[in-house]
Amino acid sequence: MSGTAEIYDAVLDPGKLDLLRSWVRHQSWFDGDPERLEQVTAYRFVDPAGEVGMESFLLSDGENTFHVPVTYRGAELDGAADSLVGTMEHSVLGRRWVYDAPADPVYKTEVRRVISHRDTAADHVQMEDGAITPSPVNIRGGGDGPAEGVDTPQVIRVLSEENNAEADCPLIGSPGTLSGTWQDVDGSHTAVLVVVD
Repeated sequence: MSGTAEIYDAVLDPGKLDLLRSWVRHQSWFDGDPERLEQVTAYRFVDPAGEVGMESFLLSDGENTFHVPVTYRGAELDGAADSLVGTMEHSVLGRRWVYDAPADPVYKTEVRRVISHRDTAADHVQMEDGAITPSPVNIRGGGDGPAEGVDTPQVIRVLSEENNAEADCPLIGSPGTLSGTWQDVDGSHTAVLVVVD
């Protein structure tokens, strides 16, 4: 398991969904109406150094489900200005710089580790009362992906539940993949979220 992510009952300005809606409208992989986006669920990884927050959102516009992983930092990430999603004020942690996760070396290292070690997402601990809950997304690494040497893991942005090699889609749970299963009002869904090769 990837550890336990600390969750605060904090006020955010702007809120996460508002920040993501503003950012996705400028991304080549998004062609919907950002105002229709709603959060389906999210999962987290943990930085072993305890410095960088990592949260991956599953967002839906009613037609497609989008995978948007971000990192949260207490200072700007050098050389990553083009990958800045935005900044937010966190009532407990102060100003946070939010980055598109594939540009962040901490995320790249951790997602490769999770895949290679067949690990899972982090549990959540509520800092106010210490309550621990499992990740709302059942994450599993497919193993056998390279732990080093891959510059940028390929994040699947528009999710497909196809599990068909002939459709040129990565197989769910296959080596070198990160797959996730989650629940929403329509039932259970499983898709490949990240690929390394």
